[in-house]
Amino acid sequence: MQQKELTEKAIELLKELISIQSFSSEEDKTADAIENWFKSFNIPFQRHLNNVWAVNKHFVESKPTLLLNSHHDTVKPNSAYTKDPFHPHIEDGKLYGLGSNDAGGALVSLIATFTHYYAEENLNHNILMVASMEEESSGPNSLRGLLPRLPHIDVAIVGEPTLLDLAIAEKGLVVFDAKVKGTPSHAAHPNDNNSIYNTIEVLEWFKNFSFPKVSEVLGPVKLTVTQINGGSQHNVVPAEVELVVDVRVNDKYTNAEIAEILKKEAPCELQERSLKLNSSAIDKDHPLVKSGIALGRKTYGSPTLSDQAALTCQSLKLGPGDSTRSHSADEYIYVKEIEDGVDLYIKLLKGFLLNNN
Repeated sequence: MQQKELTEKAIELLKELISIQSFSSEEDKTADAIENWFKSFNIPFQRHLNNVWAVNKHFVESKPTLLLNSHHDTVKPNSAYTKDPFHPHIEDGKLYGLGSNDAGGALVSLIATFTHYYAEENLNHNILMVASMEEESSGPNSLRGLLPRLPHIDVAIVGEPTLLDLAIAEKGLVVFDAKVKGTPSHAAHPNDNNSIYNTIEVLEWFKNFSFPKVSEVLGPVKLTVTQINGGSQHNVVPAEVELVVDVRVNDKYTNAEIAEILKKEAPCELQERSLKLNSSAIDKDHPLVKSGIALGRKTYGSPTLSDQAALTCQSLKLGPGDSTRSHSADEYIYVKEIEDGVDLYIKLLKGFLLNNN
């Protein structure tokens, strides 16, 4: 099948996916649609829950394996939508619909690219295509939970909107629950240990604290207090105030190191929720990156999290669309971005899979 026709079919698949509600853990119908794509091309596939995957026709266990991955779950539409989020339609070259940009455009472009190379012989890597679930919720059945069922992965492309530039690193994430203690009392009585007032000093500490190691690609670690909760009645001083602290971790620290530093230094109690979402990276001299640079794409570090965090191999984040549109009202992706996405993926893999790297 010609690339143009394959791209047209990918756009039709994206329209179908948009029309189906597929919130995290509720992706069964979009998984069915992806199954139907593979069936239409006579490509054998496997499915576990709402994860669907396939390998290239000439898969050889002794060869290294390249993973192509993106997700088909979405967040719920926000209240600012003015268009039906489940009605895919094109206006002025924009394909509107929930999940069009994050990450339907990348997903269908990768599926089309996998289909293009499915029967190719003499590739230097196997190809594993995974359309995964629960990415938006970082759920237990997402790519992380699926990995034990998959072939060993040596390198990966994770499809997310990057304006088709090469995200060669991605920040990790640690979320902390903090408690600022004080002495509970009636508001009418003196209290020199008011937990709410104590929080002022703690907030200033978080505002001014910085980690010394700065990444060339990802910049500094970013620490942000994002939630605060304390008190239940106007006349009662609470015993404690609860904070939530969001820490975006560069590739100079592991999540465990971040937790150790903050729990030692912070002037309050801290407890991390998880240490699993580590930063990700790929060597700038990796043949996959070099193939992209040769096609005129620039490299950068991404501040946003994806299923890359589940991978221990080198991985590249790359896809059509713009991350700033993700989770926004009246989400859209340009049709031209999908066309360019398929074209770039195919050319990128040609430079990677067909040379002797």
